[in-house]
Amino acid sequence: MAANFTAVAEELAALFEAEAGHEAVLSFGATGQLYAQISQAAPFDVFLAADTARPERAIAEGLAVADSFFVYAEGRLALYGPGLDAEQALLSGDFSRIAIAEPDAAPYGQAAVETLDALGLYDAIAARLVTGANISQTLQFVESGNAELGFVAASQVLGKDDIWLVPAALHGPIAQGAALLNQGADNPAALAFLDFLRSDAAVAVIEASGYSVP
Repeated sequence: MAANFTAVAEELAALFEAEAGHEAVLSFGATGQLYAQISQAAPFDVFLAADTARPERAIAEGLAVADSFFVYAEGRLALYGPGLDAEQALLSGDFSRIAIAEPDAAPYGQAAVETLDALGLYDAIAARLVTGANISQTLQFVESGNAELGFVAASQVLGKDDIWLVPAALHGPIAQGAALLNQGADNPAALAFLDFLRSDAAVAVIEASGYSVP
């Protein structure tokens, strides 16, 4: 599942196991990387992406069960700069490096590029971009000091200071879709997990973690 959803997924998996008695084995990565693995017959039952395009593509290409798609969360993009006024640092250019996730693989990275374009900043700072393979590595770049600023998922920095919650109007929506993969079609635990993901208990955890649920 999408790397940005790591902490939430781990909490949901524990709750799911307690409620349903099934163990959810989790595998995280950038959505594009996960899709590539799925297309090569990786042993996954459920696909939780950070976009809607790839789960829908999985269905269209016969890799996932028709009509199983739904949006399980909508994410928010945040700019994180420990010890900085993140928005001011970005707009003034007062930084050496800024981290984003790989735009072709990670929807949050694409949203970061769209934000920089909307602000008219992309060309000016392109040489200072540091690209993470996924949103988790992007956060690591910032926390390790390899970049002063980083565009990350708001859920990753919930409760931290020094963040700028990027206005949603600056980028396309970060709707995160789920689909039941063919391998999981006859797996009761996979079906139960997708049902659980839409339950009141799961929605409460998702929303408390910085996402909205449509």
